[in-house]
Amino acid sequence: MPATLLFLPGLLSDAVVWKVILEDLTAPLPTVVGDLTTQDSIEAMAKDMLDSHPGPLAVIGHSMGGRVALEMARQAPERIVGMALLDTGIHPAKPGEEGPRHALTALGREKGMAAVAEAWLPPMVHPGRHKDGDLMGALTRMVKRMTPEIHARQIQALLTRPDAAPVLPTLTCPVVLIVGRQDAWSPPEQHTEMAEATPGATLEIVENAGHFAPIERPEAVHAILERWVAGLEG
Repeated sequence: MPATLLFLPGLLSDAVVWKVILEDLTAPLPTVVGDLTTQDSIEAMAKDMLDSHPGPLAVIGHSMGGRVALEMARQAPERIVGMALLDTGIHPAKPGEEGPRHALTALGREKGMAAVAEAWLPPMVHPGRHKDGDLMGALTRMVKRMTPEIHARQIQALLTRPDAAPVLPTLTCPVVLIVGRQDAWSPPEQHTEMAEATPGATLEIVENAGHFAPIERPEAVHAILERWVAGLEG
């Protein structure tokens, strides 16, 4: 049974983050974008993805999706044949993290998801792209497709996220870590530490990209993923 390429979006994100990459990917493997909007814990999201997508999986996770990918590997390591982790992290919630996250969910309930997009997106994107109407418009529409209820569930999942550090040394599949050079939320240094803790992992830094590297610099991310998929097939 061939592996399925399972693309997992991050917080308040959907398939638009992967659109260009999916259109250009030449891998002769089935592809699907997972839905992480219905559960309120990383563990439940991972179980849902494993239950919904049978067989071997090569998981490509962005941000929160990367955390779900690592939890999938903890729950069912025999199912995971490859992993690409983009602009993500491994640590549990930090002291003081709850306040700003709850403030953002309150903003969504009180003023709508457009207000969330306006407050949340700019720090996540390379500063030089803030006036890029196509990019910011696509990301804003994406956030507006979500609801305050989805936002609250995903924030609950992030605030109760497990420590994924113990998973990294157990990974035996091909692993690539990808991060935007200007990712201020999940910086390159964090990915360097993750790569050093993962046997055989490679680290790729995407220049001129922030936290949303897959949509900010899709051509660069696509090229990296093409090489990674070729390694899965080999």
